[in-house]
Formats: sequence, structure tokens, C-alpha cells
Amino acid sequence: MGILHSVNVGRDRDAPYANLGHSGMNKQPVAGRVAVRALGLDGDQVGDTVHHGGVDQAVYVFAREDLDRWAVELGQDIRDGMFAENLTTRGIDVNEAEVGERWRIGTAELEVASVRIPCNDFKSWMGVGGYDNRAWVKRFAATGRPGPYLRVLVEGEVGAGDEIAVVHRPGHGVTVSTMFRALTTETDLLPDLLRVEGLVEQARVTAEKYVAARG
Repeated sequence: MGILHSVNVGRDRDAPYANLGHSGMNKQPVAGRVAVRALGLDGDQVGDTVHHGGVDQAVYVFAREDLDRWAVELGQDIRDGMFAENLTTRGIDVNEAEVGERWRIGTAELEVASVRIPCNDFKSWMGVGGYDNRAWVKRFAATGRPGPYLRVLVEGEVGAGDEIAVVHRPGHGVTVSTMFRALTTETDLLPDLLRVEGLVEQARVTAEKYVAARG
């Protein structure tokens, strides 16, 4: 059974390391119940609204187990929220969730919609935190475990300790890891994405272009 381990939010603030000079990546765990709305969690802000946020990237999720694996590789503890995730989970493999899978957490219902693509701001943020960020984007991508973005189907409230109940699984077999690898390191997987009903537009366009080019 999956459990919501931590709920993390952060305000957009000055950030010299970020391309825009400001960022909302510094997410910190919060206590109590937090409202989940169509564009994200109460108290949370997105700095780069061109490349992040919106209904298809309303809530970002990363597993505590994956943070622990990175902590071993980097030789340092990694706190909840350090990877800019809104929800830190435990006991569920979020990267093996299918795109379109629906979860009930607290009184909210959420749907796996997209994947996080690592960027230079993420690399810089890790450096600010004192971690070895050499070739960070490449290293992060190589794991194929990016964590999903969720869209909010039913607004509600969540809190640490809530059960994560899978209430719908589409059955097409296209997982978070599959989608990420298709968009980054294994483009031959792009046609598989077209099996996903309601696929996010950017991924759909990318997959369709690939298929058209292949004839």
C-alpha cells in the first residue's frame, strides 16, 4: 500500500542560480492538511510558468525510496522536497504507474499525466544544496525514474500519512518510466505513447511527428 510520506510546498523567490533569476524549487515539508486545487497545492508557486505548472503539471511526485537511492549515490542525506516534489511517497513505485492512472489521496483524486524532464535549473539547485551535480541532467535521465506530474480530477485535501489508493489503471502498459524514456533517451518508444487516451499535447505532437517521419 502506498502512503503519502510528506507534503511539500514552496513560494517563488529570488534564486540567482535559476535561469529566470527566481524559482519555486525550494519546497519544504508542511504539517497538517493541505488543499489540492486544479493548479496545485495551496501555498505552492511555480517560478517558470512557461515550462512548468498548469493543469497537466499541477502536482509533482517523487518516491522516498528513489530519494534514498540518490542519497546513497551522492553520499549525503536528501530531505523530503529537495527534488522540488510536492508529494513524497512511500510504498508505491510511482515510475511504474501507467500514464492515465488515477489515485485517491485524502479527499482528492489525481491522474498521472506527464513526467519531469530535468533541466539546468535542477542541476544548479542541486549544486546550491551542496550535492555533486556534475553531469546532473544526464545522470538523472539515465535512471529513467523521473517521478510523475499529476493533474487534479477532484479537488480536496491531503496530508502526510494518507493512503494512496489506485482507483483506475488504464491497462495500456505505458508507464511513467516508458514515457520519460520515449521523450529523452529511447525515442523508438514514442509510438507507444499514442496508446494513451488524453495524452498531454506536447508528448502527442512529438510522438506523431516521429511516426510521420518514419513513414
